[in-house]
Amino acid sequence: MSSAKAVTIVGAGPVGLLAALGLAKSGIAVNVLERAKGVISSPRAIAYHWSCLEGLSELGLLEEALQVGFSKQDYCYIEYLTGDRIEYSLDVLEGRTKFPYNLHLGQHLLAEIALRKLAAYPNAAVHWGVNVTDITQDAEGVSVQAVGPSGELEFRSGWLVGADGAGSTVRSKLGLEFEGITWPKRFVAANLYLDFSKYGFARSTFLIDSTFGAIIVKLDRNDLWRCTYSEDVNLPEESIPERMREFLGVIVPDAKDYKLDAYSPYRMHQRAATKFRVGRVLLAGDAAHATNPSGGYGLVGGLFDVYALYKALAAVVQGRAGDELLDRYAEDRRRVFLEIVSPAASENKRMIFDTSDPAQRAADMAKIRHLAADKATLLERLMLTSRMSSEPLALSAMLPQSETI
Repeated sequence: MSSAKAVTIVGAGPVGLLAALGLAKSGIAVNVLERAKGVISSPRAIAYHWSCLEGLSELGLLEEALQVGFSKQDYCYIEYLTGDRIEYSLDVLEGRTKFPYNLHLGQHLLAEIALRKLAAYPNAAVHWGVNVTDITQDAEGVSVQAVGPSGELEFRSGWLVGADGAGSTVRSKLGLEFEGITWPKRFVAANLYLDFSKYGFARSTFLIDSTFGAIIVKLDRNDLWRCTYSEDVNLPEESIPERMREFLGVIVPDAKDYKLDAYSPYRMHQRAATKFRVGRVLLAGDAAHATNPSGGYGLVGGLFDVYALYKALAAVVQGRAGDELLDRYAEDRRRVFLEIVSPAASENKRMIFDTSDPAQRAADMAKIRHLAADKATLLERLMLTSRMSSEPLALSAMLPQSETI
């Protein structure tokens, strides 16, 4: 296959690998470039909302993902100061979707599943330890200059996808601004061998407090859990484990023994690139937009990018659609992030971590209580993540009747 019919993807996280898998399954030659030497396993996204599971199923990933991870329906909000506890379940979705549950699975594990699936396609290759140094494009394609383990490299293709995270080299080389804000606190995501369920926590629990707010989530079928909390960004990172011990001593005082598996400190952002397409280069996932993790909308938004992008790009490469379809992708995915994903994640963060106003906190708890008690209100809330998809792209409507994706 000529380079004009090929695609280069920068970034071998789940967004990049799923995009590669979708393209490879569509018959497109694809090279994935990743600066790390393998899949990165540090604590990152772990929750996949029900609405994005159909896309995983279409790519042939869901069955194994459910075997490695697990499905769940239970949620719980706990107000730390009063102990007020509000629970609800995704079982209200039963009969309305084939997937009336969420999936819990570390994003590195999804990436590993995608990597195994991708290995079956001779038209796809992943290149590890490759650092992109420059990107140039012309009317026929894109050239990527890079440095790999054996020296300088060049990759030529018709199109390039930047899926290389919030610090995206691709976005930087395009000269695009990453507009938005960085929150003035540090988040710490800690993976712990500590069975939080023994201490009254559901498998997805939001602990509401301005000081001891936390998102507590079960990670696997054993006793590995994630506790994500915030702290002063000026505190030294090297002493995080000591402060973590103090934090856990407050929120689970009866848990005397636990094992810290891994932790990752990071800054929280609400940012989007000024454009998601520049010529023959497109952005997806955190390279295009970054959000705080409250609610688990970051990776979900990235997956919906993938589902729209690989179908649209395959249609363009194969001559079944004009490249205006990619403008539609870029415009709609940016709109969805700015109008739906980012506001929802920001509101979740405020409600969980920014609760110093007692009146506002009481109003928030009343709203959650109504959500849990009223089936119609809960269903409306659960539909939020389905609106993070890009059905408005109407990809099939832009193709000849006999050439639908």
